[in-house]
Amino acid sequence: MKPNTASDDSRFKLHMTRISKCTMCAVLGLLLMLPPMIPTWASGALSSLIASGDVPSLAPMLETIRPAIVNISTTARISYDDHPILRDPMFRRFFNIPEQGNRSSSLGSGVIVDAERGHILTNHHVIDKADEILVTTEDGREFTATVVGTDQASDVAVIQVEPDSLTDIEIGISENLRVGDFVVAIGNPFGLSQTVTSGIVSGLGRSGLGLGGYEDFIQTDASINPGNSGGALVNLRGELVGINSAIFSRSGGSIGIGLSIPIDMAMSLMEQIVEYGNIKRGILGVRIQDMTPALAEAFNLAGQGGAVIVDIVEGTVADEAGLQEGDIVIRLNGNPVDGSSDLRNAIGLIRPGNPFEIEYYRDGVLRSEEITINARNDRSRNSRQSALSSFEGATFVNGTYGDHGRVVIIESIEPDSEAEASGLEQDDIILNVNRRKITSVAELEAVIQGARGRFLVQLIRDGNPLFVGIQG
Repeated sequence: MKPNTASDDSRFKLHMTRISKCTMCAVLGLLLMLPPMIPTWASGALSSLIASGDVPSLAPMLETIRPAIVNISTTARISYDDHPILRDPMFRRFFNIPEQGNRSSSLGSGVIVDAERGHILTNHHVIDKADEILVTTEDGREFTATVVGTDQASDVAVIQVEPDSLTDIEIGISENLRVGDFVVAIGNPFGLSQTVTSGIVSGLGRSGLGLGGYEDFIQTDASINPGNSGGALVNLRGELVGINSAIFSRSGGSIGIGLSIPIDMAMSLMEQIVEYGNIKRGILGVRIQDMTPALAEAFNLAGQGGAVIVDIVEGTVADEAGLQEGDIVIRLNGNPVDGSSDLRNAIGLIRPGNPFEIEYYRDGVLRSEEITINARNDRSRNSRQSALSSFEGATFVNGTYGDHGRVVIIESIEPDSEAEASGLEQDDIILNVNRRKITSVAELEAVIQGARGRFLVQLIRDGNPLFVGIQG
């Protein structure tokens, strides 16, 4: 028996298929060798657009704002602990070891927002600990800058140069931004000359990222690389809507999640920095949490956002105004409060001594109160701040924690304060001081005011037990 074979007809079809494939390959090869050709009508249309100048371009807008974007170069002295033998001048001279510490330089960006006074907005981390700040404008001029003031909590800084023929940028309104709006980021990444990237607003009101004490970021997919920090985020009209601050990245490179400080916040902070040299933040005296769908249903306020008050600090303005646990804050000075970060940011931007109107629900009834904010560093009887210098800058509140029962919680820590330098952090739960159990703010103040020398503080941080030694 013969093995199965294809018929003559099948062999013919297979042969023709192979020929067809070869022919197609040959034709494609010839086409690839030919010079690219553009249809006559397309070529004519493109030529007409170019000739008439109607090709969409960001260049005209950028030409007006680029003189307001500056390069910032800083130099900082690095101090280090050395071995005692290295302190011997003879040993240093023998081994040619310099007497002074090394110096490090960094590059960033800034935006001229007031040409008449020479004020430049940038990030706190761009000029932090700098001994010298050199500003270079687009036309190559160099200026030595001085620091007007900074705010580490919001990562905003204001520096000043000689107002010599400077160009400032038009200030926009970040509150008007919408997700999907086109934006352009411009800065000085990696020491290059001005670099421009474009994208859209990917999100608004980003917070809880752990990047700063006050977070209300604009998220954009416009590339913001290291060195873009302090640069401008502008809309297509060339108006400044944000100060580029950070990227959200695991590798250090841009992955399309850039974060900018809204210009409304930055300019508000700048006004205080220029007037006071720093930020004077107010304190309301409450602990708050976001309104979740489950809580909204429990409070019979379905579909309503806001911030829920979970604790009132005794003796603060919130206590005196009659606010209570369970009150749901929905507006501050007429502006909606969508969550706890909204309320915290809004309170932090109100100058101490200024009144504000707060609207809240209690038992389903809408109420309002006018409250005058207190300074966060107020040492009057209305403040629960420690009188001991090593604890200054920390705000303490009463609370409870699991099996430990009544404890004291650090509500906030002022940046660059003695408390921060002592190693304390926001949300630390204090259990004991010098082996004495602490169950209230009053007990804590009594212990630290009546003791001398070094304090041994036992606390809980991020769920883990910890001892902190603090020098009195």
